[in-house]
Amino acid sequence: MGGTLVLMEGIEKSFPGVHALKNCRFELRAGEVHALVGENGAGKSTLMKILTGVYPKDAGRIVYKGQEVEIPNPKAAQDLGIAIIHQELNLMPHLTVAQNIFIGREPLKAGFILDEKRLNQQAQDLLNKMNLDLDPRARVGDLTVAKQQMVEIVRALSLNSEVLIMDEPTSVLTEGEIQELFRIIRELKKQGVGIVHISHRMEELKQIADRVTVLRDGQYIGTVNAADVTIDEIISMMVGKEIYETARTSQLDSKAEVVLEVRNLNRGREIIDVSFQLRRGEILGFAGLVGAGRTEVARAIFGADPVDSGEIYVHGQRVNIKSPYDAVRHGIGYLSEDRRRYGLMPTLDVSTNIVAATMEKFTGVMGWLLKPQIEGIAQAQVSELNIRTPSLDQRVRYLSGGNQQKVVMAKWLVRNCDILIFDEPTRGIDVGAKSEIYKLLNDLAESGKAIIMISSEMPEILRMSHRIIVMCEGQITGELSAAEATQERILQLATKRQSIARQ
Repeated sequence: MGGTLVLMEGIEKSFPGVHALKNCRFELRAGEVHALVGENGAGKSTLMKILTGVYPKDAGRIVYKGQEVEIPNPKAAQDLGIAIIHQELNLMPHLTVAQNIFIGREPLKAGFILDEKRLNQQAQDLLNKMNLDLDPRARVGDLTVAKQQMVEIVRALSLNSEVLIMDEPTSVLTEGEIQELFRIIRELKKQGVGIVHISHRMEELKQIADRVTVLRDGQYIGTVNAADVTIDEIISMMVGKEIYETARTSQLDSKAEVVLEVRNLNRGREIIDVSFQLRRGEILGFAGLVGAGRTEVARAIFGADPVDSGEIYVHGQRVNIKSPYDAVRHGIGYLSEDRRRYGLMPTLDVSTNIVAATMEKFTGVMGWLLKPQIEGIAQAQVSELNIRTPSLDQRVRYLSGGNQQKVVMAKWLVRNCDILIFDEPTRGIDVGAKSEIYKLLNDLAESGKAIIMISSEMPEILRMSHRIIVMCEGQITGELSAAEATQERILQLATKRQSIARQ
């Protein structure tokens, strides 16, 4: 590793009602991968937004390559050589790879005509430098998420960036894509680029990070060499206590009522002859690789997508679910993997979001909302689920990911749904909040709720599920009890491609 690229000291930042950063510190050296970790709401994103000029700091100093600097806006950060790759990629899908890389900086002929040949060659030179097999003329919208992420990285390098911040870069990548990303990161290290790696995936730290800085409740806790600490020690620094997560030992009563049965569900090539049962008090895990069809099954059951054929039974009665309204009417709640888009109204307050699925119960004559009743129910859920919010009036968009997820859970608990479908319930949630979500799911199951849990994290599936259904390419390829399930067995079934007779 080289000398210090970035030093942030005494950084303070406050928002209305929230002291987001308190005397924070962060150092990044040339040619290192520095992991920045902490629970949701710990201040990681706020600290990096100050470094990239999105937020002004209230106090403290930033030293860049030995000189104290002010970074008033993102353009100033870019000019210094500081770039960020957000979890939600910032590309134009209708443009080519080369056009995205050099947007606003395209080479011109005669001062005003696009020199497309030179544009593509410059992009190809950058791609070759990183050993990336990408066609500069390919339309970005046709690329996988992993390859789009590579385009973002190359665009940052085209700006001669010496600091590259990656926010949850592996959250939607397959294992193979993650390893390719890590190869690129190692190439960047060799070139002296300093990389800030923000991730909730603790297992990645040992693979890629040189040092780890931990924030908690907006404060700097410490910086450690990744090789010198265990994952448990980092987690303990993050949450201020040890977390013990053990595999499921409780067994489900085999005579428990079947509350949901799906028979021969089909939808094009996405869902192929899917059948299963879900019992009262059960957490039924759905495992599989990206594109296996798990989310498609969940959306079909919930009426979000139409089906070609199949039958759904709730409490033994066949039901006709054509829309989410029908599903909710039959006691089915769905927590989408994209909670901000499908589960929340981010610009509205906590209390309104909590009663959103039951609003008719809180509407009086002339359409007036019964505010005292709404606040009473919302406060009960905030207390029960330990939702951390300054007040019931706080807009949900300002809550951490874990607390947003709890608000979605509260919404369906107020509705009193018997069947709950959780799609990636802990995606983008820190380890401390994960532990709380796990406890809530177990408590719900013990209270008699029937739960389908879709997760791409094998340890999570193994820890939480009474049974595990594995899918591959739209088909169920196996079913495992908690006792017989292992990561190896799940992976075997998740890659067990079966012949598809139906065209």
